[in-house]
Amino acid sequence: MHPMSALPSLTRRQLWTLITLTLVWGLNWPIMKFGVTGFPPLTFRSLSMLIGLPVLGLALVLMKIPFRIPRSHWRELFTLAVFNMFIWHVLVILALPMLSSGRAAILGYTMPIFSAIWGVIWFNAPLRARQWLGVIAAGIGVLLLLWNELSHLSGQPVGVLMVLVAASTWAYGTQRLRHTPMAVPTLTIAFWMTSMTTVLLTVLACVFEQDRWQMPAESTQWAILYNALGVFAFAQAAWLTLARGLPPVASTLSVMFIPVLGVFTGAWLLGEVLHWQDWTAVVLMVVAIASVLWPARSTQNP
Repeated sequence: MHPMSALPSLTRRQLWTLITLTLVWGLNWPIMKFGVTGFPPLTFRSLSMLIGLPVLGLALVLMKIPFRIPRSHWRELFTLAVFNMFIWHVLVILALPMLSSGRAAILGYTMPIFSAIWGVIWFNAPLRARQWLGVIAAGIGVLLLLWNELSHLSGQPVGVLMVLVAASTWAYGTQRLRHTPMAVPTLTIAFWMTSMTTVLLTVLACVFEQDRWQMPAESTQWAILYNALGVFAFAQAAWLTLARGLPPVASTLSVMFIPVLGVFTGAWLLGEVLHWQDWTAVVLMVVAIASVLWPARSTQNP
């Protein structure tokens, strides 16, 4: 049997949903960069979530998914929110003004690599030799970008480190979500994680950015709306809904294409200059993600 024929096929709806959310997430890196240029970043993020959250809630109502989570799971829910959303959204949006959108996308999608490492450390999920090579490739790519930032007087190594911390915590949160004892629909968990993160980000924006508040320019308003409807109301919910039933190859391709899209749309839309370190890091990261996530070839006979 040909190895690809053993893979479960995507329905047309799943395929188009996956393509759409990959495009939405990939394009979002330069759009976020554009949105936080001259506008307070935490406020940008909190406004996006405040608009997107009711739409996500409406989706649960229309899909007849219950909102209730037993009180015994509230502590677990809060922990999941901290690692899956709160740290990620705060650090990435604060780091984005320091970095090109493409470079931030590459660093942000080291998440699958960190997830593999956390799986080894905390969840007894051993890696094959090929996956360890992927981890090494990703490490080389990150070091190239960090070295490039450190070698320039205008470089922002702090921004690099912030996105790496965000990616590693999101990876841990992903592993924890997979092993959570909560017998609750995934979209219900996503709604309440988003709700708590929205409250925390709004408080941070009020405390640290209130003196910089202004009416956002029309272009920033469109960026906020894109994040609200495209990312928080659609892509995030669609990914969580599809994740359990997607073929591993499909999800791997999606994750690989997002940073590539982020890099090239940043160059196209924002005129960001790509250095050889960026090109090399893109290649290394795609190789790394494929090595870590691509399923092993089936050895079964037809």
